[in-house]
Amino acid sequence: MDFSTALAKLIDYASRKLSLKKRNEIYARNTVLMLLGKESWEERIAVYGEEPLSELLGVLTADIAEEDRERVQDAVMGAVMLPPADVEEEFSRRYASSPAAATEWLYEYSVASDYVKKEKLDQNPRFTGKNGLIVTINKAKPEFRDPKKAVSGNSVKGGYPKCSICRDNEGYFPRGKRTLRTVSFSLADGKWFWQFSPYGYFYQHGIAVNEAHIPMHVNEATFAALMEFVDAFPHYFIGCNAPLPSIGGSVLAHDHFQGGGEVLPMFKAKIAIPLRHKKFPSLTVGVLDWYNTVIRIEGKNAHEIVQAAELVRKLWVGYRDEGRGLIPEDEKGVHHAVSPTVFMDGDKYCMNLILRSNITSEQFPDGVFHAHPEFHIVKKESIGLIEAQGLFILPGRLERELGELKKAVERGALPEELSAFRLLYDEINARTGSTEERMRDELASICERILQNTAVFKTHEETAQFMKGAEFYE
Repeated sequence: MDFSTALAKLIDYASRKLSLKKRNEIYARNTVLMLLGKESWEERIAVYGEEPLSELLGVLTADIAEEDRERVQDAVMGAVMLPPADVEEEFSRRYASSPAAATEWLYEYSVASDYVKKEKLDQNPRFTGKNGLIVTINKAKPEFRDPKKAVSGNSVKGGYPKCSICRDNEGYFPRGKRTLRTVSFSLADGKWFWQFSPYGYFYQHGIAVNEAHIPMHVNEATFAALMEFVDAFPHYFIGCNAPLPSIGGSVLAHDHFQGGGEVLPMFKAKIAIPLRHKKFPSLTVGVLDWYNTVIRIEGKNAHEIVQAAELVRKLWVGYRDEGRGLIPEDEKGVHHAVSPTVFMDGDKYCMNLILRSNITSEQFPDGVFHAHPEFHIVKKESIGLIEAQGLFILPGRLERELGELKKAVERGALPEELSAFRLLYDEINARTGSTEERMRDELASICERILQNTAVFKTHEETAQFMKGAEFYE
């Protein structure tokens, strides 16, 4: 395929999938030529034939330096799609009929514009273990083994945009955001906007961002905002990381939530120990039967759920039990926070509160309630909101390394260069089934044990005892 044919096909693609109007085709084509440093093209009549978009973009940017190619391709797609105001107008029109139809349209549009990298995401290995945990390998993003580098990798140094999720990123070329489109909505605490994640971890993974550039925080107002979000988008779940370094939240400088259309494994868990509170007789409360420490609050009264959640949060942020290594605050800062998630179950709100701590020790310098060192070969990165709920995102290097480990298992000998995988090798050999089945079972088991590492109370009974401090009783 030559350049001119690829350009003609791209314009046809944009008219079919990105609502490019006939009247704007010449202008869009000339803008693409300008972005690619071309002054002319040979007129072609070519119809888009369902070939991968990456193929067209590859032909168009073949003369662009490799280090600039991805950003230029993003700018090309930005030139042939709807501007932000038109996207927002179409979203609002669809939302008036159906919130689910509106978000479905915006997601498909974000895929068609190549902002959501679905072609790459579909190549990520994914399976569900026998324990119900979902395990994925993310080949699209780099692994951050140093928490400080993880934070800097998701932030912007300098004044504009203030951070990587500010609305000022919409259309910002240096960060490859020419195709970013966001839509507005309001919560009681102010104006917010929604955008999809380009490298989403699950179906329709998106971010709700406060238009005000204020730090991440979790308090009673946060709980109320989450409830309001599911009122507006009842087909989505929504939650946020605990506002603490080293346990998942990478952009702590800007208030935001995460959510989307996935049913995460934690949502299917049941209450292990029911609890009651005299102030909230209509609510169902209890210790969740889950691997880390979670309180579930269910009911139809949003205001009461917010009040009950605030009792739990206040208890946890000040809770001290040095015997268990639970220190809420010291000279290094605050260490306790909750990570809330809300989803709808019919006409009932369900809120999960995960108790989190980022305290460290000499034995566990990366975190007492973090993946322990024997599991770092699989996962050393922070365990954030999504993984704490049972969907693990493992580093892309594992695809190659696990391939080599599989060969070693089949040969019956572990080579020196894979010595860091000794635990997995031995445990895989102790399992039954095919090599593939044993390796999947082992990965899911490692993820389960990592979640148990993050549990601040190691039994449901200990969690129930803790809850008495907020007058929740069995």
